[in-house]
Amino acid sequence: MLNGVIPTEGKRRDHRRPQKVQRGRAPLLVTDPIDGQVTRFLDFLQVERGLSPNTLDAYRRDVGRYATYLRSHGFPDATRVAEPMVSGFVGQLSASPFAEGRRYRPSSVARALAAVRMFHRFLLREGEAADDAASGVVRPKVPRTLPRPLTVGEVEAIIAARSGGDVVGLRDRAMLETLYGAGLRISDLVGVDVDDVDRDEGSVGVRGKGRKQRVVPLGRFAVAAVSGYLIRARPALARVKSGPALFLNQRGGRLTRQGATGVLKKAARAAGLTKRVTPHTLRHSFATHLLEGGADVRVVQELLGHAVLSTTQIYTLVTQERLRTEYYSAHPRARFAEEERPSRRKGA
Repeated sequence: MLNGVIPTEGKRRDHRRPQKVQRGRAPLLVTDPIDGQVTRFLDFLQVERGLSPNTLDAYRRDVGRYATYLRSHGFPDATRVAEPMVSGFVGQLSASPFAEGRRYRPSSVARALAAVRMFHRFLLREGEAADDAASGVVRPKVPRTLPRPLTVGEVEAIIAARSGGDVVGLRDRAMLETLYGAGLRISDLVGVDVDDVDRDEGSVGVRGKGRKQRVVPLGRFAVAAVSGYLIRARPALARVKSGPALFLNQRGGRLTRQGATGVLKKAARAAGLTKRVTPHTLRHSFATHLLEGGADVRVVQELLGHAVLSTTQIYTLVTQERLRTEYYSAHPRARFAEEERPSRRKGA
């Protein structure tokens, strides 16, 4: 099986050309076992785990890189891999640039290892492998970085930048109000249908990761913006192909993730912001502003659709850091103490 080829009739064949059967019949392509293993794994993630298309694409890329690595080292069958091979894959990702002068970040390497671990657990669970080759591989240390939320004023400036009364302006305002008002992921936002919005109750139904559904409240500003868009703008954008999608592009199709991200970036530039602003920045801001306003962390967890509380608790660190910053910049005796600290260290 070396070099990605399955020997037949005791002879090694050139892997660059497909193997042929008897004359007169269609050529039979011979694939490595890992091709079928990866396909079954991705089917499992899609059907049984219910992962979103974007998450599924990430797994496909990571496990695809792993399969390429195994083939290049003469292992076309993942069930015959031992732990050192998995460790070698992680080491190669960490050390090798994927483009000129660019290396994978530790978080990207850790994500790839997580995908490989799940792949090997799947093979073990299905009875295809005798053991889990990835279970003992050490996860790369990922430095914890706190989210960088916007201030309330910055969010208001971004939304105000798309306050035009034309069709596109009404759509953009409604989109930004909904994105921030409900703390949605960009994939959640573009997946919302007209019937998912309950303007009387002030809520929106969302199909999140793993096809989990939740209902999130919408503030009065978001409800008003969506109502104005539905009455005055969406009918002008709608075409036969529009279907139930809430947010439409100018061709009448469902607004894409890229299109919605472009709207936000354009609004941030118009608002005079020079920092990097992404849809997830608004989600970070949503969570941080709720906690700063006194919301319980478990309530925020439910609103964000986080499966585990620890994912939400990162925002409590953000608010604590802000409290420290405000305290030391505003309290006179705390401010003096901060100013004295360097001189004390110098004299020590």
